[in-house]
Amino acid sequence: MQAAELPSDDAAAHGGLKALLTLAAPVVASRLGIMAMGLVDTIVVGRHSAAELGYHALAWAVTGVVLTTALGLLSGVQVMTSQAIGEGREADTGAILRRGLAYASWIALACALFLVLAGGPMLHAFGLAPGLADGATPVLMVQAVSLIPIIIADAGLFWLEAHGRAVPGMVAMWAANIVNLAVNLWLVPGGNMLGVEGAVASGWATFASRLFLLAALAWIILRWKRARALGVLSPAPRDAQAARAMRRVGYGAATSYFIESLAFSAMAIFAGWISATAVAVWAVVINVAALVFMVPLGLSVATSVLVGRAYGARDGAAMRVAAGQGFGVTVALLLAVSLGVWLFPDAIASAYSREPVVMAGIASAMILSSLFFVADGLQVVAAQSLRARSDITAPAAIHMLSYVVVMMPLAWWLGVRSGGGVDGLVWAIIIASTVSALLLWGRFLWLGRRPLTLPESGPEPAPASPLA
Repeated sequence: MQAAELPSDDAAAHGGLKALLTLAAPVVASRLGIMAMGLVDTIVVGRHSAAELGYHALAWAVTGVVLTTALGLLSGVQVMTSQAIGEGREADTGAILRRGLAYASWIALACALFLVLAGGPMLHAFGLAPGLADGATPVLMVQAVSLIPIIIADAGLFWLEAHGRAVPGMVAMWAANIVNLAVNLWLVPGGNMLGVEGAVASGWATFASRLFLLAALAWIILRWKRARALGVLSPAPRDAQAARAMRRVGYGAATSYFIESLAFSAMAIFAGWISATAVAVWAVVINVAALVFMVPLGLSVATSVLVGRAYGARDGAAMRVAAGQGFGVTVALLLAVSLGVWLFPDAIASAYSREPVVMAGIASAMILSSLFFVADGLQVVAAQSLRARSDITAPAAIHMLSYVVVMMPLAWWLGVRSGGGVDGLVWAIIIASTVSALLLWGRFLWLGRRPLTLPESGPEPAPASPLA
């Protein structure tokens, strides 16, 4: 069957700008749901106790890097599913999911075991103020357990998104948010039958919500009328080459995610070298930037799905169109966001603080931050598009160059050494993100001028089709 003939009830299967927006909107909403979970945890724990909030934040600083890296390892599920659809092998995507779920289970167990064994010693090795590591360690243990359901669940979420079925995943994510809020409000104040409170209680709320998300996504996939035809209910055939190809995509993405997480964690340390006020200002900058980043992150997923399908169909023109549309929509949306941040920095500052010095620092940093939103968004869309066309190593190498070789030394020089403060740190991000975006999109355009090669696995591809 040719890719263009695949039956589908999803708008995203038909290509074009409408397909991009139809898929991107629920993906963005789903990623915002992830942010909402963290926000709820922070607010509920913070209102209960400032000390407990510190324990929560320290434990998450370690857990977040591990989770982000693990999810990068699973990105091959989405890429290989998109490419299989483009090649006209949609019936093979059930096997991809089953391999992905098995792989995710091993990753989840390894990550949880790593944090249980090494998390506490790492916290104590950081040289934190007395009592902080002791308070954060039990929180980290609970967060380690909660990694198991979310890592496995995300394999299913990525698979659904590759099929253009992002809306059910979005609904499940926001339903999990309701569970998270309810259990947080029940457990965090203490006095419950479980005998937990504060940050540890919030960790168990996160576990409950993630377990709910896993169950909801399993129900959504198994209830899909096409699940049996796609091979979801049949054992995946042994295919070492296909499994290796899926892992290879994940290795590149995980490397990129780890590099970026590590680099931005270092920026927080630089802020701590500047002053206590700088730490507070930087916390707001990174919070706003993370919220804005959900928009291009969702667009990058949608773009990569369409690029992957076009790559699987060996349709270079459709691949360039899909990437170009992702580029254009990302620029348009982030320019609008940047303009809003640039025009109303004082409003943002007042929402986060009432201290004049901190508010002034936030407002200044917000004006500068509006200059890197577009570049930061473009680099993630480009990186995902490259992975979708099986270019794995280059994005990781470019991220290493941009965020480790360029950003970190610049941040130290402009922010710490030269006395530029948080504004200096932001200038380092502006420069690094611009370098990353230019190199990644340059790489994509350069590859577009070369003949397409056969995928690493799978049969001879179907003839080129307009499917994006």
